[in-house]
Amino acid sequence: MILFCISSLFLIYKCFILCTTVCLCPVGGIYTVIQTKAKITVDEWGENYIMMGPYYEHNFKTQVEKCEPPNQAIKAAMDSLINNGSQVHFGRWLIEGSPYVILFDIGAAAWNLDRWKGDLWNECSIGLPYHDREANDSLIFGSLVAWFFKELTDQLQDKPNVIAHFHEWQAGTGLLLSRSRKIPLATIFTTHATLLGRYLCAGNADFYNNLDKFNIDQEAGERQIYHRYCLERAAVHCAHVFTTVSQITAVEANHMLHRQADVVTPNGLNVRKFSAMHEFQNLHSMNKAKIQEFVRGHFYGHLDFNLEKTLFFFIAGRYEFSNKGADLFLESLSRLNYLLRVHKSDVTVVVFFIMPAKTNNFNVESLKGQAVRKQLWDTTQFVKEKFGKRLYESLLRGEIPDMSKILDRDDFTIMKRAIYATQIVFHPEFLSSTSPLLPMDYEEFVRGCHLGVFPSYYEPWGYTPGECTVMGIPSVTTNLSGFGCFMEEHVSDPSEYGIYIVDRRFRSADESCNQLTQFMFSFCQQSRRQRIIQRNRTERLSDLLDWRYLGRFYMYARHLALSRSFPSKFKMDHLNIAPVSPANTHTLSDSPKKYFAAQLLTTLIILIINQHIRMISEGSCDTLYWSIG
Repeated sequence: MILFCISSLFLIYKCFILCTTVCLCPVGGIYTVIQTKAKITVDEWGENYIMMGPYYEHNFKTQVEKCEPPNQAIKAAMDSLINNGSQVHFGRWLIEGSPYVILFDIGAAAWNLDRWKGDLWNECSIGLPYHDREANDSLIFGSLVAWFFKELTDQLQDKPNVIAHFHEWQAGTGLLLSRSRKIPLATIFTTHATLLGRYLCAGNADFYNNLDKFNIDQEAGERQIYHRYCLERAAVHCAHVFTTVSQITAVEANHMLHRQADVVTPNGLNVRKFSAMHEFQNLHSMNKAKIQEFVRGHFYGHLDFNLEKTLFFFIAGRYEFSNKGADLFLESLSRLNYLLRVHKSDVTVVVFFIMPAKTNNFNVESLKGQAVRKQLWDTTQFVKEKFGKRLYESLLRGEIPDMSKILDRDDFTIMKRAIYATQIVFHPEFLSSTSPLLPMDYEEFVRGCHLGVFPSYYEPWGYTPGECTVMGIPSVTTNLSGFGCFMEEHVSDPSEYGIYIVDRRFRSADESCNQLTQFMFSFCQQSRRQRIIQRNRTERLSDLLDWRYLGRFYMYARHLALSRSFPSKFKMDHLNIAPVSPANTHTLSDSPKKYFAAQLLTTLIILIINQHIRMISEGSCDTLYWSIG
């Protein structure tokens, strides 16, 4: 069999870092899914795993190694498109796993747009407006994908069979056309967030309390995305298997797209374990020192708090103020500030908002401030050298130096000038290892913080708290995020392991804000030793987020697609398949239910045993508690 991963225009747009504003810091969930899942899928499928997307010349030259297809049928299918005026490129994507990629030049095929619009209308009764560039590009891309699959399957003659996995609505056109033309494929469609759901939440709708009340067609029409919604819904219903990334998104899709997800495929990460537990703690200390240095530059002259008793909180993600919970976070910070003052706490909280947005240039005052901080450091080093030399010479003479005379007037003048230059306040703007303000990459920054706060209202999965977990950094999430629901399902008391889950589904906004405030206040009351212990516990949950475990759900989806598309050749009972999420076992017969439950239980027990062995070898006495249903 051959497995194709067809990524949407937007998704590949991110994978190859074409968007300079959103991809300065790769925190997007879809980007992370496609990139991190590549290795484990290549390990399973080898040269039979191929990714597909649009071609952009510059990114192909810098991020893809051009090569010849290993399969002659693939080469013949590509040649057929090329001989008919299209441009198709093949190579290896230079990421971990080095998967093969087939890239279609959308611009070179744009002359077919009007004809392909007619085909889409005749075959699917969906029309696209001329002004929607993204929808038009998705049609060109989808038409090329369907054309390629027609040529490929004609060459293969079902030896081997082909599985095509489409991600998001922009890639769904290819699925839609392939099914309408009866191309023999096993198809999977994954939605990482429903199109209309994202629009409604961005418009401050009371989304989750009104899921069954929305007039879907009217809502899509009022937002001028009805044609996009039709493409998404048609792809969902045409797929042999429909998956979502979380149970909360499955509930949403059932109302928005009118199909229950067959499988929930949680998002994972490639988890790399350290040989010793203290290594990730050392990374935290080292990167925290860099952030402290930035804070010294930002507040010196106004630094009336102790950096050793300062905690660094942060929020990160797309610049969606309400969807990502930035509004709730700000209000909670105000209430946290009140509590800290009332209780006369000596803890200071410094908060960072890492949300890439358009900027014109560096803030001049910011650059000035960091330059002053560096000047202070240089002045200190200069005076220290003079002081040390004089002290050394005095001791050689057998004299105890007069400390009031060891520094002369010029030394005091230099230091006073440096102090007076610090009476400014400045603001950071970028997060990059090349930034003159805070020269740290995103991963380094996360490791240096104490707590990530992500109180999202709309978050189909939520990679940011997942990334915190595998780095051993506690985080706040919500029960409206896929990650939060996943942790509630798998861990009996997530807060004991540094995963604080705010209830935004069954509480009012004010109650949720108070809960978030209490979480942060309780965190501020922890001692340094307690925070170290909690980071150890947080890092131990990382096995649950490893693709080596979560990849099984994708394996199950592929086997299910094969059994539905080629029932005479593939039977689910005869396949060594992955466990399905317990929340979706209603789609299975009683016998497979028991099998999958046993497989899931076995997997978790193995994880627990491995973790306890590692804990014992490292001398840790903390205990893990798991909720296994």
